[in-house]
Amino acid sequence: MNRTEMYRRLRAHAGPWDMIVVGGGATGAGVAIDAASRGYEVLLLERSDFGKGTSSRSTKLVHGGVRYLEQGNVSLVMEALKERGLLLRNAPHLVRNLGFVVPNYDWWEAPFYGVGLKLYNLLAGKHGFGASQFLSREETLERLPNLNTEGLRGGVIYFDGQFDDSRLLINLVSTASEQGAVALNYAEVTGLSKDGDGFVNGVVVRDVESGEEFAAGARVVVNATGPFADDLRRKADPAAEPMIAPSQGIHLVLDGEFLAGESAIMVPHTSDGRVLFAIPWHGHTLIGTTDTPVAEAVPEPVAQEQEIEFVLQTASLYLAKKPTRGDVRSVFAGIRPLVRAGDSSSTSALSRGHTIRIENSGMVTVCGGKWTTYRNMAEDCVNHAATLGQLAERGCVTEHLNIHGFHSSASRFGRLEVYGSDAPAIQQLMDAEPSLAEPLHYDLPYTAAEVVWAVREEMARTVEDVLARRTRALFLNARAAIAMAPRVAQLMARELDRDAEWEAAQLVAFHETARGFLPRPEC
Repeated sequence: MNRTEMYRRLRAHAGPWDMIVVGGGATGAGVAIDAASRGYEVLLLERSDFGKGTSSRSTKLVHGGVRYLEQGNVSLVMEALKERGLLLRNAPHLVRNLGFVVPNYDWWEAPFYGVGLKLYNLLAGKHGFGASQFLSREETLERLPNLNTEGLRGGVIYFDGQFDDSRLLINLVSTASEQGAVALNYAEVTGLSKDGDGFVNGVVVRDVESGEEFAAGARVVVNATGPFADDLRRKADPAAEPMIAPSQGIHLVLDGEFLAGESAIMVPHTSDGRVLFAIPWHGHTLIGTTDTPVAEAVPEPVAQEQEIEFVLQTASLYLAKKPTRGDVRSVFAGIRPLVRAGDSSSTSALSRGHTIRIENSGMVTVCGGKWTTYRNMAEDCVNHAATLGQLAERGCVTEHLNIHGFHSSASRFGRLEVYGSDAPAIQQLMDAEPSLAEPLHYDLPYTAAEVVWAVREEMARTVEDVLARRTRALFLNARAAIAMAPRVAQLMARELDRDAEWEAAQLVAFHETARGFLPRPEC
């Protein structure tokens, strides 16, 4: 999958597309896969990089959502639990089963949470990940050696899924391409075209790299731009009432020593009404999340001081080693595209179910939902869009469609297992040019070969693309990522045939972005 080939396919296409999907996050990529796998002609457009926004900034969980069960949203939980099982089956190289321990410090917690988690397992049916169990104090500490022991009575363990969000997103885009879709990053939709009746029938696109503009017609246009859905809706209808209630969540990343063992911690109630997780992820400890209403969505959200303090203080109640700001390797923020429902001042109470709206302009908007349910959201959206666009009726096939990289024994690839079936090709790069096997930084395992692969096969165009989303360096250790950037820029310049001026500009841009991932402005 490379951009040159995508443009060749774009230019070879004649006539209107069956479907143009705007937005290259999980929802947009899912819609592109679903539509293309049904045989529709699909163009997927993303104004920056695939997964640049919310889809790379999640809690890294494929889960039903325990807190939604407490809210009484059983249908959403059942939908998510089913989709969790399908994701494990269709992308086993990226999704894994993880034990979550709910530590109990009061006498009533074990029976209270135990009953709820038993119901959670029951709702999963044949898609279950394992039965929940009560744990003694000793068993709890065996699974979580770094847990705060003061007042600890025991715990309850249940099982859910964990994944690497942006790696899955890149694999989804690859899958869409393999199914026949044309997918372009750095292709901004600057306008919409309309027919004589005022209905949207195409888009105007600007190539962000070259500045070139082109028009593309479509039988139906899908707005899958997440937190920015209202922006595109207003392009179609300036009078459109806002439907997005953006909420910001942040996560802190610490060294792995803060959470020894193979299990995660789930705190079912925090002072902001959310669940807080501490999970092992790529050799580090990831803690979050918060729920802070924000006035508007921005492309590069930054953690607020009170959010950082909240996560540190809450984590300190449960971890034996109390984390401080000096322990934070990276902090990242993401915007949830929640759908408004009356008073949106309490975003934690808003539904995480998805919404599909047929606009007065004839455009289809899909928003809300959660990562775990992206496939079901896409199926629902394509069903509506195909009817609206009067496309030939064709059934959805994605329940049993393997995601690019699928490999049932990916663990045998060692650290490269997140690449699944692509891992041997990356190893071949290192074998052919041994210098590419060298780690880019002593604190992280990523190699030069992965940079080369990202450019050649995964449409990486900037240093940020590589360090934030093709690898997870920026999310794991911002200072290490900054130190890696010059070598990454050099490797990319060689692959993309760019000059020293391009390298310098890339370093400036990446440095500015990376500042937002530091717990305080020290770079």
